Amino acid sequence: MQATALVHEAYLRLVDVNGIEWRDRAHFFAVSAMMMRRILVDAARVRLAVRRRDGVREPLPDFDRVPDISLQRGRELTAVDDALNTLAKIDPRKARVVELRFFGGLSVDETAEVLKISAQSVMRDWKLAKAWLMRELAANGVNCA
Repeated sequence: MQATALVHEAYLRLVDVNGIEWRDRAHFFAVSAMMMRRILVDAARVRLAVRRRDGVREPLPDFDRVPDISLQRGRELTAVDDALNTLAKIDPRKARVVELRFFGGLSVDETAEVLKISAQSVMRDWKLAKAWLMRELAANGVNCA
């Protein structure tokens, strides 16, 4: 998926959101990262479901603007999302660090600003979360190398 298409799709969805009172730049980045994660995962799940229906492709109204996601990448993305949801139950902050860095593309300093923690804490959480996710994905037969 191209970053430009993802950002455009996130923008279109954020523009339609009513009732959000943006507290600050960090709040906007946090919501944007969550939105991008949802867009990517939802698109991957839809593409995988379409391919399971005897190869019959139907128009996908919500995802026509989002570029096609390969079958293998779609499986990896949904596995990452499932693992990240599990991690969120164990350690919500580590899951947020991954969401902001991986899906939102935020730097360590930007992530620290959003979560109101130090950059060192972000790096520690990032390293531990990546190791945990890689182990979890490997245990489920997903190769993300």
